[in-house]
Amino acid sequence: MARISDWLIDRNDDAGQNLEKLLVIAEVLMRHSEERRDENNAAFEEFRRAALLEERVRQRTCDLEATLERLNAANATAECARRDLSQAIEAIEEGFALFDAEDRLVLCNSRFCADLPDVRPALVPGIGFAAYVELLGRSRQVLLPEGLTADGWIAQRMRRHEQPQHFNIGLTGDRWIQVSEQRTLDGGTVVLHTDVTRIIRTERIEHGKLLDNQARMIRATLEHINQGVGIFDAYGALIGWNQRLADLLEIPAALMHRGLSFERLAVRMLYQARFNEGFSASQLREWVRMRGARLPLSFELWHASGVILDVHGREMPERGFVMSFTDVTRERLAIHSMLRAKATLEARVTARTEELAAALANAERANSARVRFVAAASHDLLQPLSAAKLFVASARDDAGDSALRATLEKAHNALLSVEGILGALLDLSRLESGGTEIEIAPLSMELLLAQLTDEFAPLAAAKGLGLRIMPCQLAVESDAAYLRRILQNLIGNAIRYTQAGRVLVGVRRQGGSLRIEVHDTGPGIAPEHQQAIFREFHRVEGTASAAHGMGLGLAIVERACALLDHRLRLHSVPGRGTRFSVELPLAHDLPRAGSKAPAATPPPEAGMDRIVLLVENDEDLRSAIAQLLERRGVEVVEAASGSEALTLVEEMGVIPDIYLLDQQLGDGPSGVETAQALHRRFGLRPTRIITADRSPETRRAAGQAGLQILFKPIDPETLEAFVCQPG
Repeated sequence: MARISDWLIDRNDDAGQNLEKLLVIAEVLMRHSEERRDENNAAFEEFRRAALLEERVRQRTCDLEATLERLNAANATAECARRDLSQAIEAIEEGFALFDAEDRLVLCNSRFCADLPDVRPALVPGIGFAAYVELLGRSRQVLLPEGLTADGWIAQRMRRHEQPQHFNIGLTGDRWIQVSEQRTLDGGTVVLHTDVTRIIRTERIEHGKLLDNQARMIRATLEHINQGVGIFDAYGALIGWNQRLADLLEIPAALMHRGLSFERLAVRMLYQARFNEGFSASQLREWVRMRGARLPLSFELWHASGVILDVHGREMPERGFVMSFTDVTRERLAIHSMLRAKATLEARVTARTEELAAALANAERANSARVRFVAAASHDLLQPLSAAKLFVASARDDAGDSALRATLEKAHNALLSVEGILGALLDLSRLESGGTEIEIAPLSMELLLAQLTDEFAPLAAAKGLGLRIMPCQLAVESDAAYLRRILQNLIGNAIRYTQAGRVLVGVRRQGGSLRIEVHDTGPGIAPEHQQAIFREFHRVEGTASAAHGMGLGLAIVERACALLDHRLRLHSVPGRGTRFSVELPLAHDLPRAGSKAPAATPPPEAGMDRIVLLVENDEDLRSAIAQLLERRGVEVVEAASGSEALTLVEEMGVIPDIYLLDQQLGDGPSGVETAQALHRRFGLRPTRIITADRSPETRRAAGQAGLQILFKPIDPETLEAFVCQPG
């Protein structure tokens, strides 16, 4: 029954109609129940159901009446809120309008467009935003921006409609309104019209006062400066000047007036004056009449009275220009005096220069002689020294355990000392000559320190010293050859002068730089000697023999550090030891392995039955090397030039296992070129370049070819280690 009553009741009818309908239904059911009393024994049940239905209808009627009361109360509240909102909007001082998300006007107050009588009557709820903009753009009271039509203004206004904006609109009668447009959260638009006429008029008055004050300040400034200044408008008429201008041009004050044309002023200006060379009146006239942008102008006027005026012209905004006139008579006279003094001084300097040139020529000849000597020593002295070392080494090996062997050992050590001293002299000479080339590149400290460890560990162990070189995984920016030489000298000195204890080489990182430190437990250096030790041939121990060095190591270190721009420091306490440190910049990236010299040769086969191709144009040195190697069971094929070596290998039909090539081979191909030709024709073989030339060019040529160098004087042990190394 509940579902039937719900279906029978129409929710769109009011409570009275539904109640009346239910009463009719109840009456029909009761009557139907009475008529069928004899037919159905459930008459009483039908009556009970009808009573229950009536009760439910009465309850639903009460619910509907309560809902209707709440709805009426809500409508009253909404109407009250709407009335309050309308009163609040009407109370604000600005014109207010609200458009919904579909750009339809919802409401506006009486101040909105109140100053536009041809717009206000059309602003009724429901009008579109585009129609409002159309009315505003075509209103007779609205003053559109100059150069903009009504259609253009309306289109521009609609393009900016989607964004918050603020702008001013000029009205007739010198009135202004500010339009502010903001979007609401539901997509609607709020438009405010604010009368800003008073603000704009006040700003205009203040701006005029500011311009007047600025004009007075400019006028006062012009009158107090020492330059004559004339200001002209776009038509060349005088609009501003100072008294100094009339004084410099000797123009009566009565002739200076506002509106005076520049043409008439120029005629008066040139009445008793002339331009400096390179400038003319036509050029000045062309600059004034120029239609395009004027470049700054500068020239001089020479007055008949001797006054010299420096004139500068510069364009101003709106095509006007300003010209300044400065009295530079004193400066020009001073310049002429200086020119005369300069001519006298130049004559004296020329004479003195000739004297100095003669002295310099003598010094250069002396220096050139020394350079030629050094160049000759690098090859001519080291060639026989290499031969002597190799001959002594061969004789020492043949002497067995006899007393002659000890004598030959001392001779060999003496030659090593001579080699060290000569190498130091050559290094120092190259550094002093200023012609040394350096190659700054990323350098792995790990590889360099490992090489130094292998080099100095046996020397320190033979002396009973502890040598510890700390590893480092960083890279630095330096020249590999010179940095190695610096550290060799520092570590060698530390081992040489330390009698007991140890030598420590460590690396410290400091920001973007690296500091390499060499510590020793030697006797130390007194403060009064700490500057002198960097001089050539200076040794703290004056009685030391030449076997301990000639005092050149630290001189080389100092000059090499200066050349590489590495900071060198010394800290020493007598009796406690010494610390040398070299500070150099860190490299951003580690050098790639094998980037300097690619591996071009496989290792030689093990055993002593090898064939070595020796190319050396010095017969004595070639004989010494061959004799040393043959005593080691190595067969040596000799050649005096690169072309001879190529022909010899071709004729033998046997390819040597190892190539030893001198770099300087006379007029023919060099050692590097010969090695490249041998590799191309007969295949890759272990190769070494033999040379006394330690120049960067030779190192670079060998490195680019993937070849290593054995520098003269050749160390017998190093040569044997290369030739006789196991495969």
